[in-house]
Amino acid sequence: MELTLLGTGAPLGLPRPDCPCAACARALGPAARAATSLLVDGALLLDLTPGVAFAAARAGQSLAGVRQVLLTHPHDGPPVEIPAGLPQPVRVPDGRELALLTGHRVRALAMDAPGTGYAVTGPDGMRLLYLPPGAAPAGLVGPVEPYDMVVADAMGRPDALARLRAVGALGPTTDVIAAHLDHDVPPGVEQARRLAAAGARAVPDGTVLPVGAYEDVPDVPRRTLVLGGARSGKSVEAERRLEAFPDVLYVATGGTRGGDSEWAARVAAHRERRPGSWRTAETCDLVPLLKEDGPPLLIDCLSLWLTDAMDAVNAWDDAEWATGGERALRARVGELAAAVRETRRTVVAVSNEVGSGIVPATASGRRYRDELGRLNTAFAAECEHVLLVVAGQALTLRG
Repeated sequence: MELTLLGTGAPLGLPRPDCPCAACARALGPAARAATSLLVDGALLLDLTPGVAFAAARAGQSLAGVRQVLLTHPHDGPPVEIPAGLPQPVRVPDGRELALLTGHRVRALAMDAPGTGYAVTGPDGMRLLYLPPGAAPAGLVGPVEPYDMVVADAMGRPDALARLRAVGALGPTTDVIAAHLDHDVPPGVEQARRLAAAGARAVPDGTVLPVGAYEDVPDVPRRTLVLGGARSGKSVEAERRLEAFPDVLYVATGGTRGGDSEWAARVAAHRERRPGSWRTAETCDLVPLLKEDGPPLLIDCLSLWLTDAMDAVNAWDDAEWATGGERALRARVGELAAAVRETRRTVVAVSNEVGSGIVPATASGRRYRDELGRLNTAFAAECEHVLLVVAGQALTLRG
């Protein structure tokens, strides 16, 4: 089965008409995208979009052999002209299956938003799943045989990939192609980096892909450290790296701090933006979690873990520090670094980057700054991927 991506953009295309945003200004040439439309083996057209015949011609394809046109979502723009010779577009009711004379079978899947997904099985047995913009599968029950290729709104609905992974429909060799790309994320390196974190990739309009051919699917790094200053966006960046995966364990090292309303508001804001399938553990006992097998860990954050560790060895007292506190803290950091090195879990950890600004006024403040720098260095040494977030922009330091 062969797939031609006639367009890979959002319903309004990219750049959006008359949009002055920076992302649209940069979406020029190969980065420009027409509304998503897929041509399967020259026989099945998924989504009829403006200019689809010209898009096919540019890709070296013809619509003359199209026997079925299926729509996935309501079209809110001006009426789309149906090119001469194409059959009338239809949407298949959820759960129904079509058998085409070409040997393709198409099953309609229910979504959690307006629209219909289509699972296409080719004459060769290859399996393709195509999801509409802004939607994820509803009511999935596993186990499901992995699809060979998934084309979905990987940027707008990464949780759709998490749902597919949870039931086995998205496996380690599934080629995940991002579609319905909009101006929420700039094109280029940043877009590729975010998609790679979800195990997905983007291709230019007009790309022809054989379904089922092995692709070098982006590997999600086993261990990632995300550094940044206060309100830099480091926690959001860390969460983004795992939002396409189910059953993440969010490890909150800050505790509840009873009676502190401002801290409670911070914790609540973090909880609100996490996927509902994630679980939370409030603990600083990280080593046992790293040694266990299990779902991905998101640790937020190492800075508060260090505060707890320094409290435990009474590192704030100069005499205690000099007579054993320093050695005890080094041992704790070494144990944590060793656990990170040996872990088999996917880990994303957050920490504050300090030491670039004002020198703390107290000896204990300077001690904490120095030890956090050492902790970050030791942790980063065990990670395949290290990011520094500045003003919401993630800079790759390693990986």
